[in-house]
Amino acid sequence: MKRPIATAFAAMILLAGCAGVETSGGAPQPARTIDAARLYSGLWHEIARRPMAITDGCVAGATEYKRGAGGKIEVLDSCRMGTPAGELKTIGGPGEILDPGTNAKLRVTYTVFGVVPVVRDYWILDRAADYSWFISADPTLKDLYIFTRNPQISAAERNRLVKRASDLGYDISKLEFPEQPKR
Repeated sequence: MKRPIATAFAAMILLAGCAGVETSGGAPQPARTIDAARLYSGLWHEIARRPMAITDGCVAGATEYKRGAGGKIEVLDSCRMGTPAGELKTIGGPGEILDPGTNAKLRVTYTVFGVVPVVRDYWILDRAADYSWFISADPTLKDLYIFTRNPQISAAERNRLVKRASDLGYDISKLEFPEQPKR
């Protein structure tokens, strides 16, 4: 088996194993209602995340949201290999809001190899009043992400967001902070 195929297969297995399944003792309920048009649009930069095999070597992580047909949200996750100028890796799929009205729970169906669906649930646990940042986790609180609109935030801002993640119950010792592109 050629290495790219083996790597893709391993990534598929890892993603399938990470599929969001709600369990007790997981993430807290989202703290705020989400304006779906504001949060689920445009480019967000991944400031912090829990390390995963699928993101080894990935920096400059980002998620782009676009409004899709039938109320769906098109999601495109990306990162660069090694440096912010490295090879681009992407995976995407349609997202569906699971809690209309609150809009804080999103289910994304990624497609691996163009045919294998991998479902992930993301809960927006908290966000800035001005939609400049948000903290997202899967329902089990195993995976956690901190996103900002600005790829370059101050150390004080990063520390404040990490503290907020800790206040939400996440073990912040597990976070990594991938390099982001310069503005």
